[in-house]
Amino acid sequence: MALLITDECINCDVCEPECPNDAISMGEEIYEIDPHKCTECVGHFDEPQCQALCPVACIPFNPAWRETREELMAKYERLTAAKNTG
Repeated sequence: MALLITDECINCDVCEPECPNDAISMGEEIYEIDPHKCTECVGHFDEPQCQALCPVACIPFNPAWRETREELMAKYERLTAAKNTG
């Protein structure tokens, strides 16, 4: 499951630089998470870094984007391979 930034986001800029997959970027009004890049930090850390650091706890799991740990690991491997060849 990818993560989702809700409209409680205060644009504090803490999450974006901590995302190891560059999945977080500024949207029209608040930060957004690209579910195609979000691995919930699987492959990098034991817990999602954006969730751990968010001061307002506005980054829940995205119920519309369900993935198993195995799927997240496969996505991590794809993203890592693409980053190393690109």
